[in-house]
Amino acid sequence: MWLILYKQEMIQMMKRHFDVESDGFYGAYWKCKSDSDCAMIAMIGDDSEDYLARTSVKWLHKLGVNVMTMSPGKKDYGHHNYPLERIEKAISWLKANGNQKIGIVGASTTGTLALTAASYFEDITLTIGLTPSDFIWQGFMQGKKDGCKEWPIEGESLFSYKGEPLPYMPFCYKHPDYWRVIEKETKRTGDMVNSRKLFDDSEKAHPVTEDEMIKIEKINGILLLIGAEDDVLWDTAKYIRRMRQRMKEYPHTCRLESVIYEHGTHFIFPESMLKTMLPIGSGIFMKMAFQGARKYPKECQRARLDIDKRVKNAVAEWKSRKETDMI
Repeated sequence: MWLILYKQEMIQMMKRHFDVESDGFYGAYWKCKSDSDCAMIAMIGDDSEDYLARTSVKWLHKLGVNVMTMSPGKKDYGHHNYPLERIEKAISWLKANGNQKIGIVGASTTGTLALTAASYFEDITLTIGLTPSDFIWQGFMQGKKDGCKEWPIEGESLFSYKGEPLPYMPFCYKHPDYWRVIEKETKRTGDMVNSRKLFDDSEKAHPVTEDEMIKIEKINGILLLIGAEDDVLWDTAKYIRRMRQRMKEYPHTCRLESVIYEHGTHFIFPESMLKTMLPIGSGIFMKMAFQGARKYPKECQRARLDIDKRVKNAVAEWKSRKETDMI
């Protein structure tokens, strides 16, 4: 029953849907019930209107902001040459429709997208990256191909701009070995998915170049980076440490806040968001997903509770700051 009521509530909140063909980007705008002139672009979920995306809307609405959910496209579950212009067009629409401040939040690959977009577009003045990387890598597709659920795409980056793929770190494994490595590690560790070896081996074979690094020093306003040492998809902790060092070496205007938890796994969502997504059984789900959550459930929950506080404080600070102080 709670799921039916939840879906009905979300449908009522949705204001407008956007398609690439007619609007230049794929997404949905969800206006907050409170009168807000701040909007967050949320890239959480495979589709801008799936259950996880709707969960992020409800979570962000509680923080008093409007939400634009975005994803690559309907039933497009890969990340390859995603045009940054789509985010640029979403920003323009948000500003033209009463939003004075624009923020962005992403997790995993879209956490990397959030950082990249914020480094390109100065109108973004709050950036939250959950388990992001500090570099751009080769584009990939998800689905079914030759018995594989994911495969790299030759010659394509995660993102593109002005028709050109952004410089990227290539994977050292090609199809089908790419998926075989992930599959073998996943079976060995008992995690839901484990791609750490794929990324570690690829960076050893092709050390990340400056062109492939995200220019986080160009980000405006507030930048919040969150990761965990026990992330088994990639070495988020190392990436965040490199970003800390980069900010020491490059002039910047944004306020950086970063935290690396010893235990938190790759699904390092705020506790309130996880509870919104799974009112019953959220702890069981986390234990099923990653061995780190099975071994250290209390530590993982403490991390998620701390993330709640950090995100809430960052959003409150962002909303209270004068626009002239953000750029």
